[in-house]
Amino acid sequence: MEATTSSRLSPGLVALMAMATGVAVAGNYYAQPLLHTIAAQFGISNGAAGAVVTVAQLSYALGLLLLVPLGDMFERKKLIVVMTLLSAAGLVLTALASSLAMVLLGTALTGLFSVVAQILLPFSATLAAPEERGKVVGHVMTGLLLGILLARTVAGYLSTVGGWQTVYWFGAAMMLITAIALARALPRYHQPLGLSYPRLLKSILHLFVQEPVLRIRALLGAIVFAVFSILWTSISFLLAAAPFHYDDGTIGLFGLVGAAGALAASQVGRLADRGKAGFATSAGLLLLLLSWLPLAFSIYSLPALLIGVLLLDLVAQAVHVTNLSVINHLHGAARNRLTSGYMTCYFMGGAAGSMLSTFVYEQAGWPGVCGSGALLSAIGLLLWRMSRRGSVAVAARAG
Repeated sequence: MEATTSSRLSPGLVALMAMATGVAVAGNYYAQPLLHTIAAQFGISNGAAGAVVTVAQLSYALGLLLLVPLGDMFERKKLIVVMTLLSAAGLVLTALASSLAMVLLGTALTGLFSVVAQILLPFSATLAAPEERGKVVGHVMTGLLLGILLARTVAGYLSTVGGWQTVYWFGAAMMLITAIALARALPRYHQPLGLSYPRLLKSILHLFVQEPVLRIRALLGAIVFAVFSILWTSISFLLAAAPFHYDDGTIGLFGLVGAAGALAASQVGRLADRGKAGFATSAGLLLLLLSWLPLAFSIYSLPALLIGVLLLDLVAQAVHVTNLSVINHLHGAARNRLTSGYMTCYFMGGAAGSMLSTFVYEQAGWPGVCGSGALLSAIGLLLWRMSRRGSVAVAARAG
């Protein structure tokens, strides 16, 4: 193993890694409050514009599967800096786009390499002391989640100031600054496993076979992010139409509501450190289902929408932080592959949720979106309760 003498995380380095994950993942979400504007720009339907979000999530899932395991093969500092620069190149391509095809190509490139956030996350867990691992993961996840949510606010504001492509120039500049900061501050770290790339990918499947905890957590992650995407993909359509008629800047402000939930969710990692991950998961999934009750009345009440968004974002991110805290305690030498397997499922769920959301909104409007989100939330809660009963039964037989 090659590393600097200071292998532990300082508060400043934790803050930088949290910021870097947020900046990296934000590029996949700039489009969400702008979908109706992009549709008008290129003369396409809202459903067709929703393909931008789906491509972002699918390319991110592909990067999680193919690129994140490289963190277990190569020196991580160099890998992180190079991927950050390539993601910036994708943002520049989108900023220069003159057609929807160019937007999709730039989005795919950005999504593929912005998985650098998921190399930084297990890297922070590796450098953290074992007794602080859940707390550190929670802090870095807060940066990532704030990037997802505040991207909407930044995109909405910059769109009103200089047009929808302005945010992509801004994002590219932020990625370049981030790459320089990471190159200066990150420690060198290399722990070669002696595996070829095909064997490395195959080992991810072996981890799913060997670890029932990884299987259930990956399934819950996919469902939770699908529910999250169902809300955030269609909310811009809701807010741009009657009775709201909000512009891009106002729609983007709703990301601030979700950001408040993400900040609160960062504390859940401490529960996992105390052995209360099961309780956090059960409570989170139940509240996820209940959050669709105020959202169902959003057409008639703006306060109901705000309450529903805050609650859904809080519990969705709380379950996600808990999942990551749990799987990061499984195998220290396989954290990048564990993260790759989990997050691939997570973003495949998000892509499916985005596609479902645009389809249902066109067919059944906001009530259909709320019904779909509530049904999927109920399925997640049911699967979790069944897995808990199965674990108890196995433990009883072993006893």
